[in-house]
Amino acid sequence: MELILNNVEVNIAAEKIINGVNMHIKNNEFVALLGPNGSGKSTLLKTIYRVLRPASGTIFLNDLDIQKMSNRAIAQKMSVVSQFQTNSFDFTVKEAVLIGRNPHLKMLEREKQSDHHIVEDALRKTGLEQYQDRWVSNLSGGERQRVALARAITQNPSIMILDEPSNHLDIKYQIEILHIIKQLNLTVLAALHDIPLAAQFCDYIYFIKDGVVVYEGRPKEVITKEVIKEVYEIDCEVFEEPNTKKICVSYYTPNQLGETR
Repeated sequence: MELILNNVEVNIAAEKIINGVNMHIKNNEFVALLGPNGSGKSTLLKTIYRVLRPASGTIFLNDLDIQKMSNRAIAQKMSVVSQFQTNSFDFTVKEAVLIGRNPHLKMLEREKQSDHHIVEDALRKTGLEQYQDRWVSNLSGGERQRVALARAITQNPSIMILDEPSNHLDIKYQIEILHIIKQLNLTVLAALHDIPLAAQFCDYIYFIKDGVVVYEGRPKEVITKEVIKEVYEIDCEVFEEPNTKKICVSYYTPNQLGETR
């Protein structure tokens, strides 16, 4: 499944938040959307999963214009994991994850054995098998986020949209969540907060600032101290760890910056 944005603009209260964005997320790529707070990341994602409507431009899933698709058709192809997980009603973990099958059921249709097999597979992939009978309200933040991810997997999507899914989690859970997503072999577009984690897990990166894509490319191409300075207005050093070959970023505090000069 490919996701294609052509000259997308989004206005909120007469203010242009997204300005002429073009993106092409290729099949089975894990793509990161990076940028400072207020840059338009969440607004762009909400437009893709149709919480917001673009003022102009088009968004396609393969050759299908999402504005012409039904909610059910969208939900059968696209799942969404947001930053904060809340529940109006209490469910067991398995019940919460089973909700992901709803887009594939007809009105009043009960889940079949095949649906339960899909849930069991999602619980296994997210390491939640032993939690399936526990109440979601009794879980930690990282565990709840895994429940949300399992529910998104249970939708059996072709593309997954992630709005900073690990931003408020401890580093252990951040790595855990992104590792699980990487193993799914899906088309993924994720707004992320942590630049080194994006470099570690993502195939391609878009940097957005003030509603405009300012850089795009493979992690080693665009994660540079010059790009980070321009996008985030902070000085840093970017280097490759010799043993793991992972990209690392070391940020300067104002005092350190003064000392180096």
